[in-house]
This record gives sequence, C-alpha cells and structure tokens, in this order.
Amino acid sequence: MGRKLRPVTSQSLEHHALAALAGAGAGAVNAIAGGGTLISFPVLVGLGVGKVAANVTNTVALCPGYFGGAVAQRAELAKVTDRIARLGVAAGLGGLTGSVLLLATGEAAFTKVVPWLILLACGLLGGQNRLRAALRIGQRDHTVSSPVGPMIAVFLAAIYGGYFGAGLSIMLLAVLGLAFADPLPRLNALKQVLSLIINVVAAIFFATSGKVQWTLAAVMAPASLLGGLAGGKLVGHIKPSVLRAVVVTYGTVLAFWYLLR
Repeated sequence: MGRKLRPVTSQSLEHHALAALAGAGAGAVNAIAGGGTLISFPVLVGLGVGKVAANVTNTVALCPGYFGGAVAQRAELAKVTDRIARLGVAAGLGGLTGSVLLLATGEAAFTKVVPWLILLACGLLGGQNRLRAALRIGQRDHTVSSPVGPMIAVFLAAIYGGYFGAGLSIMLLAVLGLAFADPLPRLNALKQVLSLIINVVAAIFFATSGKVQWTLAAVMAPASLLGGLAGGKLVGHIKPSVLRAVVVTYGTVLAFWYLLR
C-alpha cells in the first residue's frame, strides 16, 4: 500500500496499466453521470506527471470518448445541423483560447487554481439535476431570436473547457437549455459534439506543446472509448445520481487535499 510509484519517466508497465484503468473509468463515468476528468486527472498527477502535463495529456486521451458519444447520438444531431456549424466555431475558438491560456500561465498558476476548479466542477456535477430543473432545460417553449448570445456563452464555456474541462458538459447544457427549447436528448447531443470540438481543438494545440505524455495518452485513449461504450450499456443499471454523489464526494476530498498540501 505505502509503496511509492517510480517517476513517470520510467515508462513502467504499472504506470500505463493504471493510466488505462483511469481512462476507462473516466469514459464510463462521463457516459453515465459526467465528471470523468475528476477520475483521470488526479491519477495522472499521482503517477508523477506535472499538473499542466496531466491536464494536457488527459485532454488528448479523452477525445475518443467524446467522439463515441457524438456518433452514438447522430440521429439527434441531424436535427440541429444548422446550429452545429455556428456554435462549433464559437466552441473551437473558446477551446483554443483556454488551451493557450493554460500554457501561457504555466504550472504555478494552474496549481493554485486547480482545487477551485475541481470544487467548481463538483458543484456543477452535484447540482446538475437542480440546475436542469431550475432552468427547465428541455422543457420550456422558447428560443432566442439572435444567435449572438448563445455563441458568446458557448465561447466563454469553451475557454473553461480548453483550460481544464471538468464540468464542461454541465456548463454547456445549461447554456444550451437557456437558449433553445429543444428536448433534453437533442440538447445532450448538441452538447456532446460541442464538447468534442472543444477538446479536439485543444488537443491539436497541446500536441505541439511538448507537454503530452504520449505513451500514457496512447493507452488511455482506447480505454476511454471502451469505458464510454461500457458506461452507455450500464446507464440503465446504475443510478447516475449514486455515481454522481460518489464522484462529487471524491472530488471534494481531492480538492481540499490539494489545498492543504
């Protein structure tokens, strides 16, 4: 139990096995309840990866999971193709802005804000159902008359997504729920493809940063896809509220541990 892991530079089989498990867990949690980054990010940090490098590697590694989710919901996406291009541009620009901000501010600044970002993600995740009910997401008979408002809101949420990303899906769902009167499955599908765009743009930028732990990302990526597929099949058997409570509790403890270190 108390045995210390070797530095990540050793590229040990143990590190890669743990990273793969973390990727699978993140993919499954994202599919069932959201908040998968709260699983995979701290595992990478625990393996000795710096916090910025862990965040960058995590972003690259979890892209296949978002892609799988978008493909699975392609029937709903076909009904909102007019919004995908417009909001996708805002999402991509925001994701790029957030990723540039992450690398520009560096390790020290990111280390200071990580606990607060985790607490924000936990708050969003824990209050997800209340937020949906309060905003009547997928229920209200309304839509915005101008596309500018939703584009600005998506852009701002995407900056957060490019910078850290935990809780991004809930932010996007809230934004889309305020802007459009579509039913929840359609809003979820649109949220999924916007999340994919944000993460892919950020991952492309991060790929040239020298921060990505490529061998860890290589084992996490397929694992996250498989975890997402497995999570999708378990949706009917595991209560999202129970899993969400576990993730929020774990994330809150983790945040305070980072604060007190």
